Amino acid sequence: MTTTTPRGTTAPRGTSGTPTSSARTLRVAGLAILLVVSAIALVGGLVYGGGAAPLLIGDAGPVVRWGLPAAKLVVNLAAAGMLGSLVLALWALPAGQRGFDTALDTASISAAIFTLASAATGFLTFVNTMNAVPSADAVFGQQLGRFLVEVELGRAWLITTIAGAVLTVLTFAVRSWTPTLFVALLAIVALVPMGTQGHAGEEANHTLAVTALVLHILAAAVWLGGLVLLVVVRPVLEKGALKDVLLRYSSLALIAFVVVAISGTVRASIGLGGWEQLGSPYGILVIVKVVALLGMGVLGAWYRVRLISRLPDSGASRRFWGLIALELGFMGLASGAAAALARTPTPGDAIPVVQTPAEVLTGAPLPPELDLNAWLTTIDVDLLWAFAVGFGLFFYLAGVVRMRRRGDAWPIHRTVSWVAGMLLLLWVTAGPINAYQDYLFSMHMIGHMLLSMAIPLLLVLGAPVTLAARAIRKRDDGTRGGREWILWAVHSPVSKVLTNPYVAAGLFIGSLWAFYYSDLFRWSLYDHIGHEWMVAHFLITGYLFVLSLIGIDPVPYRLPYAMRLLVLIAVMAMHAFFGIAIMMQTGLFVAEWFGSMGRTWGVSPLEDQYLGGGVAWSVGEIPTLILAIAVAIQWSRSDERMQRRRDRQVDRAGDPELDEYNAQLAALAERDSRAAR
Repeated sequence: MTTTTPRGTTAPRGTSGTPTSSARTLRVAGLAILLVVSAIALVGGLVYGGGAAPLLIGDAGPVVRWGLPAAKLVVNLAAAGMLGSLVLALWALPAGQRGFDTALDTASISAAIFTLASAATGFLTFVNTMNAVPSADAVFGQQLGRFLVEVELGRAWLITTIAGAVLTVLTFAVRSWTPTLFVALLAIVALVPMGTQGHAGEEANHTLAVTALVLHILAAAVWLGGLVLLVVVRPVLEKGALKDVLLRYSSLALIAFVVVAISGTVRASIGLGGWEQLGSPYGILVIVKVVALLGMGVLGAWYRVRLISRLPDSGASRRFWGLIALELGFMGLASGAAAALARTPTPGDAIPVVQTPAEVLTGAPLPPELDLNAWLTTIDVDLLWAFAVGFGLFFYLAGVVRMRRRGDAWPIHRTVSWVAGMLLLLWVTAGPINAYQDYLFSMHMIGHMLLSMAIPLLLVLGAPVTLAARAIRKRDDGTRGGREWILWAVHSPVSKVLTNPYVAAGLFIGSLWAFYYSDLFRWSLYDHIGHEWMVAHFLITGYLFVLSLIGIDPVPYRLPYAMRLLVLIAVMAMHAFFGIAIMMQTGLFVAEWFGSMGRTWGVSPLEDQYLGGGVAWSVGEIPTLILAIAVAIQWSRSDERMQRRRDRQVDRAGDPELDEYNAQLAALAERDSRAAR
């Protein structure tokens, strides 16, 4: 007996051209490979590295020893499914279609698993850390409550669990562009506390270790989660859409590969303490991760360069999805090894270290005296801003090259300005200023002045938004790429408020006073997240202020040139008064920090603070003076352009006003002539 389908319909098939049953089989097989390989790698890593070995004192038992790394593995995989699905949906899928909704459903399910696994991890961490015996009595509950509220490690997992619960609801509720974007940003924030756990917060140079681990977690989540979503969403994609989605995912994966490789290298070097430790159990697990990373990189390059462009519109072959399954296997190997590494003692764990006051406060030894040699040779890289500079230079120069290849001109002085601004940002965040700003208030103030005034001046003159709008290809399939997201951000209501000249000026000068005369300054010193917020805040507020005065990129409203100069003069006055106020200060800002470093070289902390005030008063006014000159030059050029337009108009159609005036003079002359007769 045969069955037929109604006229005008087709048999149930995957929209990418493969039967639905086959697509579901590949989906289940891919996810199974990921889970099985990661579990095997976890068990093998724990056994080999000793992460599950019983402790001589205070052992919490086998359930905790094995259950805690297993729970963390589930947290990592679920975090990837949550964040990767959101990012790929925003980058590659059109809102309102089944693929986009499936991505959000995947993110919601992953967020629910993430929440439960985070709660289990927090509980097992409490039992492991406090050596508590689980029970139903009130004492155990009180101990658990104090751990979650009062202990930093407990608070981190409590915040992560709550954030996961919120994300579970939000990812299920939202179905449009803008809400999904904000949910994705919240997902990024939710993963940050995970980077403060493990060995990162216990080692020397833990600031760099924490930054590297956070970037590693986020990039790996986007990479792995995006690949999982490809397998999940494949059956519901419209015919012919698979190739575009794969190409867009491969672009994200390439960026993630770079971040994972560099941040992983930095993190491993800190954990090892020296490359001679590669033969240790910790080092062998690192090598396993490196092998898995290289395998994923080779596969990604292969199917991006050789396979995706050859895919038919009807869908991908089994060979292609076999490679995807192999990449999932490599990702499972890396994920399991990473979870085992978090429980494996680093080679330096057994070495007792006597910490100096500077190491207690900053996590790094006190640097040598600041002299000319230190100014020229000191390197202290902030990995987050190193990536920002690297990608900022690459994408800007790629845009310039693309415009030149198609015959469009781009002023060379804009390129030079952008490159100079990026290199100056790198020097501030990776050179002597970054190395000494925790110990010398004056160095901190130099960095502040450069971040808020000099660097924004160079970046604004580079006109990055104008370049992006002209160089990035426009999408016409209902999705949003770089051009669409940048233009959305520029024309959003928030942007219209922030780029208002009065708001930008108020943020620039108001935040200057609020930062130093509140606990925000203290937060930026004690907490690395606070430090990164400080750098981003000064950079953004300075950029907005300069953009409102001399920006080339479009903004909703600009003041007349005379008003721009008045606003600039008012800001200069308040800025100078701020520097004088610091110089007149009789007490130290954050005295328990700058006064407790144990520094034996250089001037006293109070004298150094006086120098910092002088920097804000004098050196900080130099970029402002340059701004004033730039506004005056633009004003003069604007008048010249207006006069040239008027002259061209007169040449074409004459000057009615002048003709009317001459007619009036002629009439008066004729009247005077008649009166004289």
